[in-house]
Amino acid sequence: MMSIKVRYFASVRELMGVKADSLELEQGATVAAALAAIAGDDARRDRAIKTCMSMVNQEYVQPDHVLVDGDELALIPPVSGGERDAARKRFIVTGLPLHTADIEKLVESPSAGAVALFVGTVRDHARGHGVLRLEYEAYTPAAEKMLARIGDEIAGRWSVELVAIAHRTGLLEVGEASVVIGVSSAHRAEAFDACRYAIERIKQIVPIWKKEFYDDGASWIGSEADYQKETARLSS
Repeated sequence: MMSIKVRYFASVRELMGVKADSLELEQGATVAAALAAIAGDDARRDRAIKTCMSMVNQEYVQPDHVLVDGDELALIPPVSGGERDAARKRFIVTGLPLHTADIEKLVESPSAGAVALFVGTVRDHARGHGVLRLEYEAYTPAAEKMLARIGDEIAGRWSVELVAIAHRTGLLEVGEASVVIGVSSAHRAEAFDACRYAIERIKQIVPIWKKEFYDDGASWIGSEADYQKETARLSS
């Protein structure tokens, strides 16, 4: 037998009732076997798990990936789209407010003729609801690794100088910045294109989830599964 750690996030965490758990499996078991064991005979769990991607040790894997003792398996629901010292890193996930000046400084280059900044902010409406606030949850080490991967992808597509991306977690009020992307390049077209590419890729591969709070309830964004739609009234 072998033992692996399993981590849950966002709506799946709420469904499972725990953030993490351990799972005993036969030697040579695959990710698919682990997912089947987690779901058991629970139809809601099975439906939830089928919407998720899997990460093992912070890397996306296929269901036939073979697990070994001590692995960390993370179930990644569809994604939504630090400290000042942490701003020295170019790809960060932080619970502290984002400052565009910090990101701009990270991509400064004497050979750059353009610096493009994209700032995503919390708006006061979405999907026909008035939005009171948002809450972001992240699988932080994996999220930062994926942000860095996006930076590598950009470098492979365009002649850019530097890329920096910062994303918030925790509760955000209307008007606060949730993500800031900075790109420097010799010419403005590449910087603009790279920013647009980065925000779309964040929605696709970065394990960060968004919960929207309304006057009459809340909902995790990123999955169309019924189990992820919350209708409970918020306490005043």
